[in-house]
Amino acid sequence: MGSRRDFLEKLSISAVSLPILYSPASVFAACDTPYEGRILRVAIMGLGNYGTRVANAMQDCKRAQLVGVISGTPSKITKWQAEYNIPEKNCYNYEDFDAIKHNPDIDAVYIITPNGLHCEQAIRVAKAGKHVICEKPMAINAEEGERMVMACKAANVKLLVGYRMHFEPKTVEVIRMRKTGEFGQPRFFQGQTGFVIGNPDQWRLNKELSGGGAMIDIGIYAVNGARYMLGEEPIWVTAQETKTDPVKFKAGIDETITFQMGFPSGAVASCLSTYAMRHLDRFFMTGDDGWVEMQPSIGYGPIKGRTHNGELNQPHITHQTLQMDGMAQLIFEGIQPLVPVDGEEGLKDLKIMDAIYMAAKTGGKVSL
Repeated sequence: MGSRRDFLEKLSISAVSLPILYSPASVFAACDTPYEGRILRVAIMGLGNYGTRVANAMQDCKRAQLVGVISGTPSKITKWQAEYNIPEKNCYNYEDFDAIKHNPDIDAVYIITPNGLHCEQAIRVAKAGKHVICEKPMAINAEEGERMVMACKAANVKLLVGYRMHFEPKTVEVIRMRKTGEFGQPRFFQGQTGFVIGNPDQWRLNKELSGGGAMIDIGIYAVNGARYMLGEEPIWVTAQETKTDPVKFKAGIDETITFQMGFPSGAVASCLSTYAMRHLDRFFMTGDDGWVEMQPSIGYGPIKGRTHNGELNQPHITHQTLQMDGMAQLIFEGIQPLVPVDGEEGLKDLKIMDAIYMAAKTGGKVSL
């Protein structure tokens, strides 16, 4: 297994997307009713595996459309032009994409490049006057994240982060249940995220490009999941790092980190992020009046979950389709998901991960 993308894909089970029949359009964009409103016209930057997944998912969108590409590989641009009917005038490379400033046919750019490139690319997109959608982690640390937030505010454009789980039906149902008190006071969250990473030469194991190892790549799901399932922001973290293969996982690339978070109510979280263990994709939360377990909790295919009330049975809908339609609603109609997907949300996760790395390095408790 070579990467987080492979890991999530292998967790997936092929399924035909089903229409949403149970949720208001204010939460989910995909619905049966015809849509005749404004379309968010998107250029994808970074035409790798996940960029392809997003492009394919967008073919089912009603409010968002793929109209452009940005890549450093000419052959990929040519392939995408043919496959997705993208006009030549909407194709750019990493050197000349600032010219999108003069292209009225592009509203937003979805940045799906290695983490270490996000900050500067996002700032350039913002200066070009286009909305920024950035894959998570939004940046490699909070300092870069703050620069991105400030740049987008200065340019008066939106900065959104690819938190697809914030649109996933079963996840949203769990958040709704927590918000309406069906679990009582949340007390404990456990998040297990991990896989065995493959190719040692890939960018995820390059500190400059990735910004870290398993924690920043897949541990972010547990950090974010703890926050939306407990409904609070952590006030302290502790962490411990284990490394069994210092050749493959060089300095600055974490192999396994276990981390704990404490919250104002007294709730606690215990999480694991790893590149060296299989079959780890589970969230669990318990409260005074109920509990929820999700396994798989973050894979691309059908999420499975159960609560004290029984199985979660919301239909599977391609996450990225929901995400892109939901972001179009947010940009054009101001409709917010139950959990934010903006730059401030991404910055919160980055600050927590910075603290986790510090705690793992020092062995102490780090206050937030």
